[in-house]
Amino acid sequence: MTNSRNTPPPPPADSRGTRAALIFALTAERLSLYYEHGQWPTEAQGATLVADWLGRTRRSLPLTERRQLSALSDSLARRLAGELSREAGLHVVHEMMEALDPNHESDLSRALMGECERLLDDGI
Repeated sequence: MTNSRNTPPPPPADSRGTRAALIFALTAERLSLYYEHGQWPTEAQGATLVADWLGRTRRSLPLTERRQLSALSDSLARRLAGELSREAGLHVVHEMMEALDPNHESDLSRALMGECERLLDDGI
């Protein structure tokens, strides 16, 4: 079934691609908050954000899975922040936020999505 704009429904929330995309989006959000406010969202805050995002498309994941995705994104975000200068980190955040638009592609965002997939494969 398609909606009124003839777009296909989103993939299931528990698909590998959706979960990797959630890690990616959460990592971008975490890095953005870190660089803008010097704060790291908690695992619970990340899990709530995932529920909100999925709820917009009437999808859901159990709390344990949302918390796991939140923890994986926290690990990646902290690793990136620790490895990059502030200027490079801000560039990464900008690229990741841009890549949340499905029409935007870059080598950096593809590489980071690949890392999210690896984390998912290793972490769940």
